[in-house]
Amino acid sequence: MNTLRGIHHVTAITSSAEKNYAFFTNILGMRLVKKTVNQDDIQTYHLFFADDRGSAGTDMTFFDFPGIPKAVRGTNEIFKTGLRVPSDEALDYWVKRFDKYNVTHSGIYEQFGRRVIDFQDFDEQLYQLVSDESDTGVAPGIPWQKGPVPNEYGIRGLGPIFVRIADFNFYRQVLETVLGFRHVATDGDVHLFEVGEGGNGGRMIVEHNASMGQAQQGFGSVHHMAFRVKDRKELEEWIAHMGSYRFPISGYVDRFYFESLYANIAQGILLEFATDGPGFIDDEEPYETLGERLALPPKFRNNREEIEGLVRQFDTVRSTKTFAKEYLD
Repeated sequence: MNTLRGIHHVTAITSSAEKNYAFFTNILGMRLVKKTVNQDDIQTYHLFFADDRGSAGTDMTFFDFPGIPKAVRGTNEIFKTGLRVPSDEALDYWVKRFDKYNVTHSGIYEQFGRRVIDFQDFDEQLYQLVSDESDTGVAPGIPWQKGPVPNEYGIRGLGPIFVRIADFNFYRQVLETVLGFRHVATDGDVHLFEVGEGGNGGRMIVEHNASMGQAQQGFGSVHHMAFRVKDRKELEEWIAHMGSYRFPISGYVDRFYFESLYANIAQGILLEFATDGPGFIDDEEPYETLGERLALPPKFRNNREEIEGLVRQFDTVRSTKTFAKEYLD
């Protein structure tokens, strides 16, 4: 089997597409590269925030399912998402930025040899900023060049992904035997795994926790995590591979922006395998105006009027605006 190439994306659930857009654009300084709909539930927005060009391995995506309750924290869930920044100095900047915008955060501490900051959004969705200082693993993307965060401090990719699991021995076996992860380090009940070239963009941090109740998905929680495969050929190999272990799998799924396989690899843990391409710069949207209109894959375009009537309209135009870079003393 070809090894997984690192994290592709993380998809979470928000209570408000509008608030989610404002938080990621104005505070985190990530670029909305696609405003589309959930292809399995077309009344639900699917927003993709990423680096400057929407590179694989940089996008945090969100559904806003109408009427969904708030998440209940527990075990057997993907409970926190890491976001990469270039350096330790960048973390000092982010402490000031979070304080300015009243974002709840932990301050800087160290985890598995990296300086990090935990923080949360308006839904109490959990994130971690992690410094890429001396990181030599999976290459990062490029921060949004025209956003409000200075480029030298900007978010440039995903990683690590954090999982809480009750049956750790089973989950470790799946990671190592089936998915090709390497167990790198342990700190009490918390374990570090890496895949592919490793580093922040190929890391999963797993907490063994059998004492908490079962987590329940809702707004403020992660829906699934995705890891990178090169192309359709590799994806087909993974479809056969996962099927041979008899995991519940989706089979091949064409998402237009990438091609996918979904697999339930443990209780509460949905994993997607996603190709690096084709990507978000397509026939509907050039680089300059990514995410500014409701974008639809070809199979939905004949129903544009109906779909636009199902989702709330809100303004995501940024190409006509200038965001001043915010340097903080």
